[in-house]
Amino acid sequence: MKCNFSELKLRQVDANLNRWCSADLPPRPPIGWIKAIREGLGMAKTDLADRLGVTTSTVTRLETSEADDTISLATLRRAAEAMGCELQYALVPKQSLADTLENRALALARQQMASISHTMALEAQATSREALESQTRALAENLLKGSWHVLWKQPEREAK
Repeated sequence: MKCNFSELKLRQVDANLNRWCSADLPPRPPIGWIKAIREGLGMAKTDLADRLGVTTSTVTRLETSEADDTISLATLRRAAEAMGCELQYALVPKQSLADTLENRALALARQQMASISHTMALEAQATSREALESQTRALAENLLKGSWHVLWKQPEREAK
């Protein structure tokens, strides 16, 4: 089986992300990690502020912005380091990237086959459900063999 560079990258990223998926990590606390860890360490806001070189009110804003999902990664990293922590960051897919590609190709193939099937039915040339599904799967396989960029292009919007 021929293995191209895109497939190799896909497998490598999937393998790395699989470790994150299986890690069973806890969700972020509602108050945010900064406040939870700071309080867990028994560290006052003034102490964290001193370590960061900011004011206590800035620490309050940092904790609020993390809880509100508006904190920057750079700021979160600085706060983590000030508390003796390491920021680890990942986007963890809900399914493998390979499965995401296959599902996207299948969805596009079904979409394309639906319009073709509709036209054929109007012309009294409808095919069986099994034949349609077989053709859809073959089209999905062809989409996966081509450039994956086409899987993510949005259909052009009609001019109003």
